[in-house]
Amino acid sequence: MATAIKESGSAAQSAAGFTNPDPATIDRLEGKVSDAEWKLRCDLAATYRLCAMHAWTDLVFTHISVRLPDEDGEERFLINPYGVMFDEMTASSLIKIDIQGNIKQDTPYFINPAGFTIHSAVHSAREDAGCVIHVHTPYGIAVSVQKEGLRRYTQFSMQVHDDLAYHDYEGIALDLDERERLIADIGEKNLLILRNHGTLTIGKNCAGAFLRMYLLENACKTQILAQAVGDQAALHEEPETMGARVFQQASPLFMPGMGDNLVWPGLMRKLKRTNPGHEH
Repeated sequence: MATAIKESGSAAQSAAGFTNPDPATIDRLEGKVSDAEWKLRCDLAATYRLCAMHAWTDLVFTHISVRLPDEDGEERFLINPYGVMFDEMTASSLIKIDIQGNIKQDTPYFINPAGFTIHSAVHSAREDAGCVIHVHTPYGIAVSVQKEGLRRYTQFSMQVHDDLAYHDYEGIALDLDERERLIADIGEKNLLILRNHGTLTIGKNCAGAFLRMYLLENACKTQILAQAVGDQAALHEEPETMGARVFQQASPLFMPGMGDNLVWPGLMRKLKRTNPGHEH
């Protein structure tokens, strides 16, 4: 159940001279957490590695989170350990936190408070936010600085255009007050462009959030490539009516059991072939 945001202590614990262990060497948590939590840990670790596979990383400076089952009547979430690269993320290295950002497990790692600011805002307001992906990519940021944002130039963009919101830049997301404005801006939408900053998607699960990010990032990339031919007069943009039609045509992709079953199993097989180890 979504809850109100409280401003309490940060889970960040960094200090001069700290070290982060190799995530492949820490104790495996399978059997030490519930089956439901272990599955979500594996899915989230896989999502980090898939983002690395698609070059959606900014070293260690972006974040993906999932909602866990409540514990003792309190919400729990998983987020990445700060300093672990996306392509080496493991299920056991992920950090369990509460809505205030307090770490709720034994771990040698700490988290990034800026990443938690954004994710805690979305999770607190949206009970349907099972997974939240936030990335900084060159194409996504390039579109975020454009006054008119994402245009209906391509099928990629029209599949998500009508489910997209915008949030104005307020600096690095360290100010807890920003969370209420971010919540207001995203409303009931499932995709967000953070002006001058990056992109964000919401899904009921990792598969849904990843699929939305795939479409959004490709929409941004193709827009920038198309704009290389010249100004707006050189480009054809579809009207709102066509955008609405394509959005409705694509909506079954995000129904539970549809797009996730079509795409996710194949992605897991590809990950197993090319970058195994996320299930440690």
